[in-house]
Amino acid sequence: MTLHIRVIAPDRTVWDASAEEVILPSSTGQLGILTGHIPLLTALDIGVMRVRIEKEWIPIVLLGGFAEVDNNQITILVNGAEEAADIDPEMAQRSLEEASSLFAEAASSKEKIEATQNIRKARARLQALATISV
Repeated sequence: MTLHIRVIAPDRTVWDASAEEVILPSSTGQLGILTGHIPLLTALDIGVMRVRIEKEWIPIVLLGGFAEVDNNQITILVNGAEEAADIDPEMAQRSLEEASSLFAEAASSKEKIEATQNIRKARARLQALATISV
């Protein structure tokens, strides 16, 4: 038995496939889902979702949203998502450096919050890249 996972961003369906296991970046920590999981609705944080298909783990960066688990179906609605294979390592590192610099220069609370969100996104991209290079 498998899970059917759909990741839907505002502009496209990012992922639509079956898997044996998924680990979600829930707002309260990492959340593992296997077949037969009880129904669940959870908020998602910026982070890396890991999907296990057979023995391979596939990382996907999620940029916040919600996940619903019901009857081995997982529907994930996100603000944005990126498959690790589509991420440019140099650009991800540069984004982290730029966001860190903007945070250091931020004068207002709003600028600090925006820079912090950009730092978290860049770190999630780098974490996903580290997962596929293992």
